[in-house]
Amino acid sequence: MKATFRDLGLMPYQQAWDYQENLMQQIISQKLALLKNQPINQFTDNYLLFVEHPHVFTLGKSGSEDNLLANYIQLQAKNAEFVHTNRGGDITYHGPGQIVGYPILNLDYFVKGVREYIEKLEESIILALKEYKIAGERLTGATGVWIDTRIPGKTRKICAIGVRVSRGVSMHGFAFNVNTDLSYFNMINPCGFTDKQVTSLQKELGRMMDIDAVKKVLSRNIAEVFGMSLSNS
Repeated sequence: MKATFRDLGLMPYQQAWDYQENLMQQIISQKLALLKNQPINQFTDNYLLFVEHPHVFTLGKSGSEDNLLANYIQLQAKNAEFVHTNRGGDITYHGPGQIVGYPILNLDYFVKGVREYIEKLEESIILALKEYKIAGERLTGATGVWIDTRIPGKTRKICAIGVRVSRGVSMHGFAFNVNTDLSYFNMINPCGFTDKQVTSLQKELGRMMDIDAVKKVLSRNIAEVFGMSLSNS
């Protein structure tokens, strides 16, 4: 199945959210046209977006503002925004050096349900980490990709996942820490956890990463796991 890949560069969170919403509504309209046997094309469009955001904390629908540990003045001092969003999950941080992936997909082509969709996102990250000799893992009762889940006090998260699905079309997605400034996570209980650490590819490998090279590894693994053919058109 074909999907269009777009690297949006550095883009404010709200602008990227609006961009996603427009693509989602486009795909939903295409699905409805197919159901009515009035298709413009035989298949709906699908998209994989990569983006980096300026400093922003986002709170999911099921999250609690209590997990934001900073006040408005402290956020201003760190040049950070705070946004209530419509994805699942609790609070997380986005910023430069982090690859945020937004798959806008007609899930009918790729999975049998939301749970399988999230598992495939996790598997894509795990396989990408494997190429860097890092053992990514799932953590029971939590989404995302973690490291050292069986070592008390050492468990750390390298990729957060929070999605929204409407009429079988996905938006939002994952946040993969590459060269991320991890100090920003000190201002929140990441994803609602008070006893888990956060890490990055840079921290695990002890060197600054070529983020464009990581994007290539990541997009290739996503394409393979989901069985999609990515184009830049």
